[in-house]
Amino acid sequence: MAQEHSPSPTPQRAIYGFALYIASSGLFGLFVVWAYIPDSWLHWMGLTYWPQKYWAVALPTYFCVVILLSYVAYMGLIFLQTSPLCDMSTITDSQAIYADDSPLHPDAIPPLRDLHISDVNKKLYDKDL
Repeated sequence: MAQEHSPSPTPQRAIYGFALYIASSGLFGLFVVWAYIPDSWLHWMGLTYWPQKYWAVALPTYFCVVILLSYVAYMGLIFLQTSPLCDMSTITDSQAIYADDSPLHPDAIPPLRDLHISDVNKKLYDKDL
């Protein structure tokens, strides 16, 4: 019997998760050491090749800016994909089910249906009703 894919915890996932947790904690610790310990101390310990300290501030800043710009770009994509207000697709589509005048039992729940735009306009804007 083939095993189904499920989000439930398995021993493999637990091992991978723990390994990723340890690796990310170690990398963050290395980042903090690189960012806050003076270069003279690092040279004294024999660690001579490190990127400039500028990148300790620049990389997180760039990362935050990319996240903020991705929200703006995502909203722009949504605006580009949205139909204009004068397009008929903002009012109805091919899946619309309009009411038919078939008789229903008095105790029956009426079926789900769409309202035609002319009926909506009559209800909202006709002063004679």
